[in-house]
Amino acid sequence: MGGSRGRHLSSLHHPCKTDFALQRDRQNMGRRYVEVFRCKKQDYYQAVAAEVNYEGIYDNDYGSSPPARSKRFLEKDQMEYTEILKLRGLPFSVTKSDVVEFFEGFTLTDDKIHIAHRPDGKTTGEAFVEFSSAEESKKAMVKDRKTIGSRYVELFPSTPDEARRAESRSRQ
Repeated sequence: MGGSRGRHLSSLHHPCKTDFALQRDRQNMGRRYVEVFRCKKQDYYQAVAAEVNYEGIYDNDYGSSPPARSKRFLEKDQMEYTEILKLRGLPFSVTKSDVVEFFEGFTLTDDKIHIAHRPDGKTTGEAFVEFSSAEESKKAMVKDRKTIGSRYVELFPSTPDEARRAESRSRQ
């Protein structure tokens, strides 16, 4: 799936190929971190359909351009929000100060920003940010697909449980 930010490998026909692909979870493809996980055929077909709607997206190691707004992004308005947002697509050199600056106009403190790391200490390109309320996190979605450096950052509603799981993986 050429230009998509998240890369998901799926083998729909042969279990051995699926097991082989799953062994590549949380490894790098070139200089990019890749997560691999099982998905249903329906998820795969929806991802392919969304990819077709991206119209000319490009993504490389020197920067990226956000995809055209598709149904997938419009659905974020309908999602249930908590006080936590997940950020994906961050530069690997991102700092908490960069995240505070990204959310200029919103009140954030360093202790409410959790940058995900791999066990070897390298960042994963993801972070979790805790706002004062669910309403505030939903307002912060105006920053969805804005850039930090040359990277566009995708925002997603998240939960305290997802943030804790990511933090515990970072410590392993």
